[in-house]
Parts: sequence; C-alpha cells; structure tokens
Amino acid sequence: MMDKFMDVNLFEKYDVPVPRYTSYPAVPNWKNNLTTDVWLEQVSSSMQKEDVSWSLYMHLPFCESLCTFCACNNVITRDHTKEDRYIAAIHKEWELYLKSVPELKSKKIRQLHLGGGSPTFFSPENLKKLLEPFFAALTIDFDLFEGAIEVDPRRCTYDQLKTLKDFGFNRISLGVQDFDIEVQKNVNRIQPFEMVQKCVDEIRNLNYPSINFDLIYGLPGQTEESIRETAIKTVLLKPDRIALYSLAVVPWLRPAQNRFQRMEIKKGYDKRKLFEVARDVFIEAGYVSLGIDHFALPTDAIAVSNKNESLHRNFMGYTEYATDVLLGLGMSAISETPSCFHQNHKTMDEYYQSLEVQCVLPTSKGHVLTDEDREVKDRILDLMTSHHTQFQNGLILKNNFTDMIEEDIVRFDENNLIVTNKGIPFTRHVCQRVDKYSGASIGVPKFSSGV
Repeated sequence: MMDKFMDVNLFEKYDVPVPRYTSYPAVPNWKNNLTTDVWLEQVSSSMQKEDVSWSLYMHLPFCESLCTFCACNNVITRDHTKEDRYIAAIHKEWELYLKSVPELKSKKIRQLHLGGGSPTFFSPENLKKLLEPFFAALTIDFDLFEGAIEVDPRRCTYDQLKTLKDFGFNRISLGVQDFDIEVQKNVNRIQPFEMVQKCVDEIRNLNYPSINFDLIYGLPGQTEESIRETAIKTVLLKPDRIALYSLAVVPWLRPAQNRFQRMEIKKGYDKRKLFEVARDVFIEAGYVSLGIDHFALPTDAIAVSNKNESLHRNFMGYTEYATDVLLGLGMSAISETPSCFHQNHKTMDEYYQSLEVQCVLPTSKGHVLTDEDREVKDRILDLMTSHHTQFQNGLILKNNFTDMIEEDIVRFDENNLIVTNKGIPFTRHVCQRVDKYSGASIGVPKFSSGV
C-alpha cells in the first residue's frame, strides 16, 4: 500500500521538471550534428548485421478535436481529404529509404506501430492504402511480430479493426485516459464507459490477442475517489496491459493547457497518491507492475519480459524487446540506431516541402552519440526498466547520490546502483543524476514535472 512509502517533503523536493528518458540524450539536448547523408549511412551500416532486427513507427498526426491534456505533435482538422496527400508523402519517404537502404526489405521486421494523433482518423480504405506497400515489401518475423495501433474509441469502427487484423495487427492500444465524465469535460474528451466497452467487445470478437489501455493521472478535476472508480472500471474490462501516465503540463509547448490554470490540478505528493490509488486496484486484480508506470497481466508477453529483465524502452514506450533499428516515418517521427537519433520536420509544411518539392528525407535534427553517451544511455535504460544498473567506478558515482542514499531512494551494492521501492516514483530523478546534459539551459522550460 502507498502510505508506508509516502513522504511529503520528498515529493515537494522532487516535484521539478526532468526528462522522461525515452531517449538519452533527451531530445531538447541533442547537438543537431546529424545530416541526412550521415543518418542514411548509420541506418545502412546497422542493417548490414546478419542477425539485425528492426521496428517501424508511422506517425499519423490528424485528430478531429483537441484533447487539452495531449502533448503530442498533432494536426486538428475534420477535413478527411487530407488523408490522401499524407499517405502519398509517407510512401515517398519509404521509397527514399528503400533506395538508400534496400536491406530494409530483406531484414526481418519485428514491430510496426501506428501512433498519432489519432490513427483511426483514417478510413478503413485509406488504412489499407497506407499499409499495402509496406506489407508487400517487408520480411516479417512472424514468430515475434507485433503490429500495434493507438485507437481513439470515439472514432473507431469494426471495419477499421478488421482491416488491421487482416494485415496481421495483434495489439490495440485504447486511449481511455479517464472514465469520469467531469474529468472528460475538463480535457475536452467525452467518451462514456459504454463506448469503450463496445470497442473492447469488437476487438475481442476479432480475436486480437492483446489490448492496452492508456490512462492518465493528474488530470484536472481528478480525485482519489474518481481515479479509483476509473481503475475499477478498467479492471472490469480486463485489458492485457495498462499504461498509467503522469499528466505532462507543458503550456509553453501546448498553449491550450493554459486553461488548466483555472482548474484544480494536483501536484507532488497529492498527485502521486492518485497513481497509488489506481495502482492498488490493479495489483489487487492480479496485474504486475513494471517499469515506472505500466501494468500487465502475468501471462502477457511484456510481463514475462519484465520478469526476465529483457524489458525495453524507447520512443514507442515500454516494449517486450529491443531491436537494432527503429525507423520513424511521418511528420515529427523519431528514429534510432545504436549510435544516433534522427527526427523528421515537426510541421506539415516542412515535411511536405522536403518530400514533394526537394525529394529528400525530411531531416529536422538529430544526434550522433559519443562513446560516453552510449554508456550513459545503457545505464539509464537499465534504471528505467529494471531499476538497477552497474557502474565501473561506483565510489566516484556515489558522490552524486549522497542525499538519495540518506533518503532511501537508492542504495549501492558495490558498484551496483539500485532504486529502492520507496525510490521508484523518483526514477527519472535518479537517471538525471547520471545525465551529463542535466542542467543545460537552466531556466528554459523543456520538460514536465518528474512526479
């Protein structure tokens, strides 16, 4: 239960902005020392390995309405004629990659993820049109393949789900956020429980093996009672996985969040209690806690990978395993190889200009990792997935953690840094202590609060 780990003073101390560490370095700290040519060389080099595996992410940014909690890069429109042009641009980007890295066709792909925005903005016909060239070209590792899509229950049809299932998709992630109607009104996302239940029933009728719910704690108007009810309703529908994310309040990036200033939003200790209330419901129902904010049924593959300490974390969130290359297509999409990161242009105009006019990949920025970057990246990945890691020079490192050791947030076993149960809510802060870019651009808002 939560009370034995609660310390108001600690939560006040650590209620400060820190990176989410879906990458290291965090995106705002990239040196932008990557050109398109260097990026393609990095991808090509990585794909030469005999046993290479890779993942594909497509960013589909359109939404019909703005959910004010959202910090994703999206385009708000009700004009569905925009789908055709965007699909053509994605296909052009894919063709450019194949021209430079033909191995993408022959090397086994293990993950394909459609994210947004709202991917179910696209009609069933256009989802098929989008995916056909990829499935015609890809070599799929059917033993391990995960085809996943983020679904908006308000705009999801049986025909869309059937189209995806026919392509081999096997996991649906539902954007639920909260079941309380007043909280839904506060964030401009009205979707009654019955709507989500209908969507879940259709997914199960199509024999999808895995369903994930995305929930958010810290939303305006949430109370311990309301989030407990949301957790109970979630358990009633029994998704295989649950992600319980902290609300990222970043009004300098998302001006619509300025309206939150007029609403009650819990912070620090009170915000964390919302997480713990929901967590207790999930654990009581038999879910396993993994990472910093995920839960899964014990038989689910991601729970098994957590038990085996093979859990991975990247821009797609927590995944069952790592791949050598993550290729991101679409506006603002991020890609990764073992030695560098790459991001596409973040505006639609720039994205289209690169592909339609210049006929080049839409490179916006990137970062080539140093040897030190790669070492720290591995340590932070350990901490974010298994809550412990090993350093070669533990005695020097301990100097960075004197207060956290006294606070029982971390402990050392020789050169092993271990996050305690009490310290798990502060894992991102632990990671920051080994982040050499931490403290850069002090005073410039970049990240959301860490608890």
